[in-house]
This record gives sequence, structure tokens and C-alpha cells, in this order.
Amino acid sequence: MKPQQIVDLTMDLTNRTPVFPGDPTPHIYPAATPEDDGYSVHHLHIASHTGTHVDAPSHFFQNGARMDQLDLHLFIGRGLIIPVQGKQEQEPITLADTNTFIQQARPGDIVLFHTGWAQYVGTEKYERHPYIHHDVARALLDQGVRVIGIDALNPDKTGGDDFSVHEEVLGREGVLIENLTNLDAIDFPNPIISVLPLKLVDGDGSPVRAVAMEG
Repeated sequence: MKPQQIVDLTMDLTNRTPVFPGDPTPHIYPAATPEDDGYSVHHLHIASHTGTHVDAPSHFFQNGARMDQLDLHLFIGRGLIIPVQGKQEQEPITLADTNTFIQQARPGDIVLFHTGWAQYVGTEKYERHPYIHHDVARALLDQGVRVIGIDALNPDKTGGDDFSVHEEVLGREGVLIENLTNLDAIDFPNPIISVLPLKLVDGDGSPVRAVAMEG
């Protein structure tokens, strides 16, 4: 059965796609063209954490599960959208902001934080996004949630040395989604979220095509 609606939550992947400071920038260019070769092929030089992507536990932990080892059930589930658009630059998202939604979370849910920060992609402000306090991540994990995403560059504060949300979620064999977009277009209840990754052997992360589907 086809879904009634599909909302694309994926950032455009181009040579201008923003990356975490210090990560390799994308380099996408033609390797073959119809004019010269009779067919078209592009060379993609991108990091495993480029654009809208997921982090595997091995991103932070040497013995953590790698991309190809993760259960695919993790990447498809009911979406719980937590609206936090009122947050300012580099302001934490706290339990006080989210507790009502956390109590609604169920095992298998994919929890997405809607900050509205995707509107700043391509500007310096995109790096000064709100971030998730580690107490919020811990509370969701305690509810049985293993997948948490955000429409920003990072669930932690970019520019600091605190990666407590990464450590909390990935350390409990969870998965993070970063650089989501278009969350405001989900205008139906109980969306099904899909963020299926590439099957990168020994991968620490992978770009995804993230979508929300109405059943």
C-alpha cells in the first residue's frame, strides 16, 4: 500500500552542503558525460557524515556497532516530533521544554527535534543552533527510544568540546540523525519516519534519504 503523503526531510546534497567544522567538504563532479562517453556518471567525494545522515555507535566508540551491523528496524518507525522553534542561538533544549513529549515516547519511536534551524542552512548562523541537553537524551533513552534526530548540524553544541548527547545515545547503541529539514511540512499525525542508510561496511555513519510518510 502506498502512503497518502511523503514529505522529504533531506538536505540537498551539493558541493555547497554544510559540514561539521573540520570535516571534508563535498566534491561532486562528472566522471563521464553523454557527449564524451555516451552515458553519464558522477564522482562523489563525500564524508560519511555529509548532509542529512545518521551516526552509528562506532562514530564515538571503538567497539560500537558499525553501520552495516545495525538492525534496519531502527531506521523506520513512528515519528514523534518535538517542537522547540522558540529556542535561540546556542540555547539548550531542556527537560522543561520537552517533558510532556518525552512522556509520550514509546520504544521504537524516532524522535525528531524541530528547532526551525534548517532555514539558516548556508549561513554562519547554522553553526550556532540550539542543542539538546544530555538529560533530555537520557530521558528518551529511558523511555526505550533509540533514534533521535534534529534539524540542525549537531544535537550537541557545535564549537565546544562537549559531546554528551552523542556519548549518551551512541553509548547505549542508539542512532542519531543530523541535518534534517522540512519538519514543518509534516502536517499529519503519527508519521512513519524512514532514514535508511547506505550499507557501508565498517561505516561510522551514512548519508540517508529521510522521509516522513502518512499511512
